[in-house]
Amino acid sequence: MKLLTVNVGRATAVEYTDHQDGKSGVDKRPMEGPVRLFSPGPTGVGASGVEGDDVCDLRFHGGEARAAYAFAREDLDGWERELGRALPNGSFAENLTTAGVDVSGALIGERWRVGSDVVLEVTGGRIPCRTFQGHVGEKAWVKRFTQAGAPGALLRVIEPGEVRAGDAIEVVRRPDHDITVELLFRAATVERSLLPRTLVAAEWMESGFLETAREYTAKYGSGQGS
Repeated sequence: MKLLTVNVGRATAVEYTDHQDGKSGVDKRPMEGPVRLFSPGPTGVGASGVEGDDVCDLRFHGGEARAAYAFAREDLDGWERELGRALPNGSFAENLTTAGVDVSGALIGERWRVGSDVVLEVTGGRIPCRTFQGHVGEKAWVKRFTQAGAPGALLRVIEPGEVRAGDAIEVVRRPDHDITVELLFRAATVERSLLPRTLVAAEWMESGFLETAREYTAKYGSGQGS
């Protein structure tokens, strides 16, 4: 398992964002040399935890539990075949493009050591938005990406440091539950009756997912809702 590239994006004016200043850092490109990962401020205040990476809409990106975003090269390859075009590393606005890592199958709270210094913790999956759809340039992209159920992983930085292309990735901890990124993503999007089940991972979950799961469970309990 390894890190193929570290990708960062600079704030650029685009036509397809809802952010008030019309800018987005969604267009991320691989960097040469080491890139520092760190824990930014809290959700809604802190930006990216990847040095040099711009996060413009702090409502949905950045912050302690969304410091970085990883996506598997294997899943990009699958989308290349479906879309019939090349998707270079960083095409899905991921900061970390991985090889040999079951990113969407990772457990919430699972920890990865990247290189010799950095430890990351899985907190959730990427919820697709209008900006992502505009960047990819495919019709009904939000629906298609959601239905695929392989959203990639949001990450918090437990131990900061530098990473670079080629660094080894090692799973150093797996929590004692079965809530994967993919399952939490399905629960939050297309199969909401799963939400109460996900609360066993509440300790590690990104705040947006946690709020959704708690609100649903308070309304419907652990039975079937709508």
